[in-house]
Amino acid sequence: MGGACFKWTSPGADGVPDRIVILPDGRVIFVELKTETGRLSPVQEYQIRRLEKLHQTVRVLYGADEVKAFLQEVAR
Repeated sequence: MGGACFKWTSPGADGVPDRIVILPDGRVIFVELKTETGRLSPVQEYQIRRLEKLHQTVRVLYGADEVKAFLQEVAR
């Protein structure tokens, strides 16, 4: 797709999403990856709300099927 997907680690800021997806059209999407039965921790929920208050797009994807669907969605 011509974009980039970076693993995000942020020392001192626990709970930030796992990945930053940067697309050629200027979209930036923060992505938290979970297993199909995974759950967000309270600190993850806090960080997601914090990013959303900054008008950032955040997605939580559960399992490989949701990752595939996300890739198809952003490819459009």
